[in-house]
Amino acid sequence: MAGKNFSHDCPLEMLADDSTGPGERRLIGPLGVTEVRVKTDAGIQAGDVLVNGTRLYYEAAGAGTPVVFIHGNMADRRHWDDQFLVFAGKHRVIRYDVRGFGKSAVPSSGHPYAHHQDAAALLRYLRVASAHIIGLSMGAGIAADFVLTHPEMSRSLVSVGPWVVGYDSPAARELFEAFKRVAAALQRGGSAAAIDEFVVGLLEGSIRDPAVAERLRQLGADYSFWHLCHTDPGETQVSAENGKTGSLAAQQTAEIRVPTLIVTAEHDYPACREIAGLLERTVAGARKVVMPGAGHIINMERPAEFNRIVLDFLAQVDCGSNA
Repeated sequence: MAGKNFSHDCPLEMLADDSTGPGERRLIGPLGVTEVRVKTDAGIQAGDVLVNGTRLYYEAAGAGTPVVFIHGNMADRRHWDDQFLVFAGKHRVIRYDVRGFGKSAVPSSGHPYAHHQDAAALLRYLRVASAHIIGLSMGAGIAADFVLTHPEMSRSLVSVGPWVVGYDSPAARELFEAFKRVAAALQRGGSAAAIDEFVVGLLEGSIRDPAVAERLRQLGADYSFWHLCHTDPGETQVSAENGKTGSLAAQQTAEIRVPTLIVTAEHDYPACREIAGLLERTVAGARKVVMPGAGHIINMERPAEFNRIVLDFLAQVDCGSNA
């Protein structure tokens, strides 16, 4: 499945129903290939869909204005466990595993792609015309690319532990070097060593809550490490589809035209705090929140405060006010 190259989304009307159990819908494509598996349990819809040439796993719950959560690096959709059902009380919430993470397929070598186009294809598949786009860390970079490339599908941008593709500074280069050490640990001692380097070496100075560090270690244990072992064919594609070939989001932040909330923290990575400042300066009307005492994975360290701040922001946007 992961190796097949599908050039377009597979519409539901092309699929035949072949249910396999209570609450499960298995849809079979015209060639007998399983295109979609959707299961509904306790109000949560979950499934695998083939979009944009890959297989993405997603979960959806709730009703109302759509919200999309995009997770960070070396993790998966569970970065948002403390938000998923809370936000579903007011919104239709969609979270998914980015290509190469969690239950989604890994990239195919030689097949260029872009993470934000995967997200757009998923939303089109789910018949979501527009949504609030919320991204954490790596996911914040994907979210920025999304709103720049698909403003018509973007109700707002929430950048958490902010990132934008193409940002460069000594602090950013230091962060990249830290990820190189994670990759070196993987080569030297396998996944266990890489997780140790990630949690202890890379996150230790930022994560203040030991319980959160342990949860991140558990998420890392389920990571494929594909992106640390391969040249990602998607990296050169990011942010090249919006009419400015070769330009990157870091040089285009002033062109973000949707209501924007920036959430950083006292102990966030220096590069992410710099990007928070960049977004605050260059995105018209952007609001920045700095959470005292928290680190990079803000939504996991301070979930109640984070949820209140972001839900209030979304409500203001939906009411036509971004004051």
